[in-house]
Amino acid sequence: MPSLGADMVAGTLVEWLVTVGQPVTRGQIIAEVETEKGVVEVEVFETGAIEELLVVPGTKVPVGTPLARIKTEGGPAGALAAPSEAKPAPAAPPVAAAAPEPAAPAGRQRVSPLARKRAEDLGIGLDRVVGTGPAGAVTVADVERSAAPGVRSQAMRRAIGAAMSRSKREIPHYYLATDIDVTPLSDWLAARNASRPVTDRMLVAAPLLKGVALALSKHPSLNGTFVDGQFRQGPAVHLGVAISLRGGGLMAPALHDAATKPVDTLMTELTDLINRVRAGSVRSSELADPTVTVTSLGETGVPTVFGIIFPPQVALIGLGRIVARPWVVDGALISRQILTATLSADHRVTDGHEGARFLTTLDRLLQEPERL
Repeated sequence: MPSLGADMVAGTLVEWLVTVGQPVTRGQIIAEVETEKGVVEVEVFETGAIEELLVVPGTKVPVGTPLARIKTEGGPAGALAAPSEAKPAPAAPPVAAAAPEPAAPAGRQRVSPLARKRAEDLGIGLDRVVGTGPAGAVTVADVERSAAPGVRSQAMRRAIGAAMSRSKREIPHYYLATDIDVTPLSDWLAARNASRPVTDRMLVAAPLLKGVALALSKHPSLNGTFVDGQFRQGPAVHLGVAISLRGGGLMAPALHDAATKPVDTLMTELTDLINRVRAGSVRSSELADPTVTVTSLGETGVPTVFGIIFPPQVALIGLGRIVARPWVVDGALISRQILTATLSADHRVTDGHEGARFLTTLDRLLQEPERL
């Protein structure tokens, strides 16, 4: 069971998308898992064949519990699980894969037991849920999509509250802020978008995220996790991007390897990520391995945001709204486009000196947007 958030201690296996003996490749979606944040697609991290399914659908198991065994190419069978900071729990006893459900009588709706229970918990009538499972069966994901936004957001608010409470209790935060003249970035972006159709125009978020990722690659002590009393540097800059959900709440899945990708690629991946998160098709790897998080409230009109670190990460970068402000350039007071960037960081790993150096690096990078 992958860890899909600092507050997650267990998850429920909703459905297997593979069978025993089936070949699988790294990155393939093999199962769906339900957490307090909704239903998440679980990927396989090895190439081989499914040798054994260890957990039946509908079972709630702790984070770290092996869900299946896979026989890798040229190697012995091993436990199948997404990378997790949680310590592995004892393996669940092997169980046979659930037998196929018998066909429902003519005119009767097919509903998985877990979906029926979820519908009862949410107070949803199954007669108004459209099934997308095998032979039109109603799945937990179908029930989740039919739930009223307010009902769906309650569990997520509890999960977010638990994670943020833990963060404030355990992490000695320090906060820094700086104002950055992003007029060169705004001018570069306007010129770049002028010759492009509306559907192909780049949002300012893409170069800002690239600048943050490059700055983090130069200050790696802000990019990683604090686990078991020690800092673990991230293998790359996997930017967790805080995305608000239409029904309330948020998720912060990762844009992987953000420092090495072209700005256009980041724009494409960011758009895809936002669409999938809001459609409920986020993947386990995107929630399991962000090494740092970026939050932006610029679209709401807020000029400054000081965030709370998502444990076990050690830093969070906040980006506010770009505003026109008086600014001194070569002794003259003129109007410039100004962005306030903030840093929330973990004093167990870094101090204000390193945090200030990071913000200075970010400022310098954003002055030359064509080099991002």
